[in-house]
Amino acid sequence: MNQDPQTIVKMLSESRVIAVVGLSPKSDRPSHEVAAYLQRHGYRIIPVNPACAGTHILGEHCYATLTLAAAALAEQQTRIDLVDIFRKSELVAPIVDEAIAIRARGIWLQIGVINEAATDKARAAGLDVVADRCTKIDHAIWRAQQDQRG
Repeated sequence: MNQDPQTIVKMLSESRVIAVVGLSPKSDRPSHEVAAYLQRHGYRIIPVNPACAGTHILGEHCYATLTLAAAALAEQQTRIDLVDIFRKSELVAPIVDEAIAIRARGIWLQIGVINEAATDKARAAGLDVVADRCTKIDHAIWRAQQDQRG
């Protein structure tokens, strides 16, 4: 799996709105911890979780699907830049199809989430792709490198 460091930096530096698919309302879950971290670092988090649709997670309205989230944000002249996926590998393909359809700039599959057919499809559609990595960990590394550069 190609994990280009430049792609990681590009996604972290250029994304402002991140849809977190599979975001749990439970604060002890990795998806919640990562999303809260990203939110504290200036990203707008858009929760996507059909079981929690219509509620609020981390102060943001939760949507059942990426498509519904993108439509609601379009009314605010906002778009989803990055789709951060906390789902089982075998459930990724339809999420990637939605990410392509809403014209997200990239997808990020969390640690342990690997679906090469889906990531190949996303790349072929022009999306940036990172898989089997954690946005929180990579963001912390990127920030530390920025701080070192001064």
